[in-house]
Amino acid sequence: MKNREPWVVVLLLLLVTMDLTQYCAGSRWLQTFNTVIAEPRKSAHQFIQVSYVDSIQFQGFDSQAPNAKMRPRAAWMEQEPPEYWEKGTAQAPRLSLTNQRVLQFLVIENKHSKNEYHTLQELFGCNVANDGSFLRGQYRLTYYGYDNIILNEDLSSWTTEGSAAQDLMKYSETGGMAESWRTYLLRECTERLIRCLELGKETLLRSYAPQTHLTHQVRPDGNVTLRCWALGFYPADITLTWQRDGKNHTQDMELPDTRPAGDGTFQKWAVVIVPSGEEQRYTCHVHHEGLPEPLTLKWEPSTTIPIMAILTGLILGTLVMGTVVYLLVWKK
Repeated sequence: MKNREPWVVVLLLLLVTMDLTQYCAGSRWLQTFNTVIAEPRKSAHQFIQVSYVDSIQFQGFDSQAPNAKMRPRAAWMEQEPPEYWEKGTAQAPRLSLTNQRVLQFLVIENKHSKNEYHTLQELFGCNVANDGSFLRGQYRLTYYGYDNIILNEDLSSWTTEGSAAQDLMKYSETGGMAESWRTYLLRECTERLIRCLELGKETLLRSYAPQTHLTHQVRPDGNVTLRCWALGFYPADITLTWQRDGKNHTQDMELPDTRPAGDGTFQKWAVVIVPSGEEQRYTCHVHHEGLPEPLTLKWEPSTTIPIMAILTGLILGTLVMGTVVYLLVWKK
């Protein structure tokens, strides 16, 4: 295993953020990322915590920042009293110590050198409907790509990936851990999310309609890829479906997770593979709360947006998000 430079750690954090975020219709997510970084020849580990509502960071802590404290990252969080920030600052060292012990265990179990960069990432969060009711929770502990400990959707059982993660769970009271996380996600996490929505309603409860396009690409086998794009929308809840002759069509369809665009909005697309010459039989249907009514898109050769232009926009969006994460996480 090669040494991990800081920018690699940032990239890993970005990938976890993008891959694990899933959304239910008419809902909001609160997610917290704890990252412990062990650097060669440094006895003190770095502990970073960032918390988001959907894609908007609202607070953060960095143990290596001058006068390290839990600090607001959104203007509306400055309404919280000093006691709130003092509590968050006091909790950070305890969380860091717990995660450091886990990281040390996994490094030893995997027989990895202490003279390399190592990171442990902890993700947890809750998803609530617009009426404030709890929908689902999540917890995941990740040591690079080697080991994962995942709280299942029932919030009472675990899934482990990797032999070291399995060994770690043997020494833990898994039943008690699950109950503790279940209680936190159902109560404290949900209450915090509702509180954030109250404080930042002008920002968090806004709505941006998606910009929609269809692209057309001939495949080597002679068939055609039709891609339905939805860009620049907020909140993340959106539904994209394909129909063939007015009936739902799921065969040969690809529907990736909703992804942050890097500017506070989201992106999504739905792909379907169709026989050449039959493109007009297919329609894409877009549902989003920012639209006055659902949209129906059909491929028209004269109005198709070149696929490279869309891909360029997505790449730029990803680079922007990577830069933002880098500045937030690594700024000293």
